[in-house]
Amino acid sequence: MKHKIDIEALCHEKGLRITEQRRIVARVLSDAEDHPDVETLHQRVAAIDPSVSIATVYRTVRLFEEAGVLDRHEFGDGRSRYEAAPDAHHDHLIDVENGRVIEFVDPELEQLQRAIAERLGFRLVDHRLELYGVRRTPEDDKPDDE
Repeated sequence: MKHKIDIEALCHEKGLRITEQRRIVARVLSDAEDHPDVETLHQRVAAIDPSVSIATVYRTVRLFEEAGVLDRHEFGDGRSRYEAAPDAHHDHLIDVENGRVIEFVDPELEQLQRAIAERLGFRLVDHRLELYGVRRTPEDDKPDDE
């Protein structure tokens, strides 16, 4: 389960003016346990306030992203998907069959990435890791000669 981040509070910290429509978008994003695209976000927002247009959702998402409140992800499905800019680093595993996104943190992997950067003469300041996979089945574990 995703850690809930208060996007409205982040907007206030960044000095963004919060209209009622932006407040609804922020609340829906804060409550999201997935990484919605704009169309999905608009459906959720419109369920609360049908007067909010998809254009308003697009503008709000762009504003939040430019202010550093949201992170945009391209998970290879042709849609930009969004999440609150995390207060702690995490990586993503994307199920290519259903688009589900699993967030994870692996300290061993984090250390390996820092070590690789150091070996190549760099100090790692940021990174993003996305793994793409399909759910394993019992047949995946059988030897080829069966």
